[in-house]
Amino acid sequence: MPAPQALAGRTIVMSGGARGIGREIALAAARPGASVAMLAKTAEPDLRIPGTIFSAAKIDREGGWSRARVVGDVRKGEDTARVVDETVEQSGGADIDLNNASSISLHPAKGRR
Repeated sequence: MPAPQALAGRTIVMSGGARGIGREIALAAARPGASVAMLAKTAEPDLRIPGTIFSAAKIDREGGWSRARVVGDVRKGEDTARVVDETVEQSGGADIDLNNASSISLHPAKGRR
């Protein structure tokens, strides 16, 4: 990751920043002044893993760095196109593409084929 001051004024399009390490990456980029547009599929709260795209957006707004928030799946081209289109509309473009999305199962693997 570039030196923090290098992120000031930059626009980042990010997948998977609603919770966990992705949320921390988004916050670390925003502190020196980056704007973070986010694509994440977590729209509903889960007691096992806290955070949603909406709770991340609330933190963003309080910090003054809110950009596009798109509920979607990075595996779907139309969802990734939507976050890029909204970012271009709001910011005029993006400087950095950061892919942090993952796909996990919180259910036991036993018996699955």
